[in-house]
Amino acid sequence: MTASSNFWLQDIPRQLAALDAAALRRTRRTVAPLQGARILVDGQPMLQFCSNDYLGLAQHPAMIEAACAGAQDFGVGSGGSPMVNGHSTANAALEEELARFVQLPRALYFYAGFATNASIIPALVGAGDAIFSDALNHASLIDGCRLSRGQIRRFGHGDLAALEQLLAACPVQRKLVVSDAVFSMDGNLADIEGLLALCERYDALLLLDDAHGFGVLGPQGRGSLTAAGLTGAKASPRVLYMATLSKAAGISGAFVAGHELLIEWLLQKTRSYTFATAAPAMLARALQTSLQLIEQQSALRDQLQARIAQLRAGLQPLLQGKGWQLLPSETAVQALVVGSNDAALGLMEGLRRHGLWVPAIRPPTVPVGTARLRIALSALHTEADVKQLLAALQELAG
Repeated sequence: MTASSNFWLQDIPRQLAALDAAALRRTRRTVAPLQGARILVDGQPMLQFCSNDYLGLAQHPAMIEAACAGAQDFGVGSGGSPMVNGHSTANAALEEELARFVQLPRALYFYAGFATNASIIPALVGAGDAIFSDALNHASLIDGCRLSRGQIRRFGHGDLAALEQLLAACPVQRKLVVSDAVFSMDGNLADIEGLLALCERYDALLLLDDAHGFGVLGPQGRGSLTAAGLTGAKASPRVLYMATLSKAAGISGAFVAGHELLIEWLLQKTRSYTFATAAPAMLARALQTSLQLIEQQSALRDQLQARIAQLRAGLQPLLQGKGWQLLPSETAVQALVVGSNDAALGLMEGLRRHGLWVPAIRPPTVPVGTARLRIALSALHTEADVKQLLAALQELAG
């Protein structure tokens, strides 16, 4: 008998070669933590500017102690979904603390951020319903919109006038507006008050993804919604607030908070909550400690803001004549757009030779022609660290 051909194994090399030709193949690195903002990258010590650990809590002694104590009390696994036996007393306590922290009525704790967005949107809307999505939303939101089978209407990034036109022309009763609160590759902020005003006017629900604002923005790091003055007594029942716990909180997982009825509906209908194993209780214990540190350690946010201001001021002289663009951002995400994929990779390699790890971001993560260095700052960075990065960029700029 003659062996049949295998289309997949024959075609994948061609497709990989196409990625190589477009400078789009991704390379995974092996890393290990060192002190402060330094890591080992494939065995080489590097000063990194790419971590989303914005407050430096991932290696905080109190967090490690809390995780160890949680493991002693609960073990290292949850054993089942939250609906079976995975909703531990630690997870329940964390949900209460999360709701209190963001000043919203109720919170639901998920094991992972991507799965949260990809599954809560299909729980809210379906075929025949309308979704209005910012053009630069995160991939998890995009996938959630697609999985819902709702009618997706994309509006230009931050273009509230275009959004209003779409909402005004939509005859559908169930309407969901979806937006990042802090856009992960640009670092800029959504106009939350403007979005909510349109949702109020056209009877739509608003889902905000605050992955990169939670812990960093607002009073005591309570997030973008609190910074906009839209929590507590001013909380709107039509807002669902989602945030990840793998960025400023320093661990993993995510949560959604909002009106009691909306959270109860998500509890009943979100497939990644019902059918996935719950996050281990040891992580919930550590996250409770993380919330305490975020709330109490304002010095960490002060340190982060000082490094943001230092970097932005230091980059301005380098932009003249080089064709680089620093996108406006008051957040830890500072995007230095250099243009082509090859140029971004070349700049990344130049920084690597200086002992600096700042990976290039290329399409499809960002639009074609806008490849960039996504410089992520942390409270762990010192003034000397940022000076080192600026000096290297100055040299590479020629």
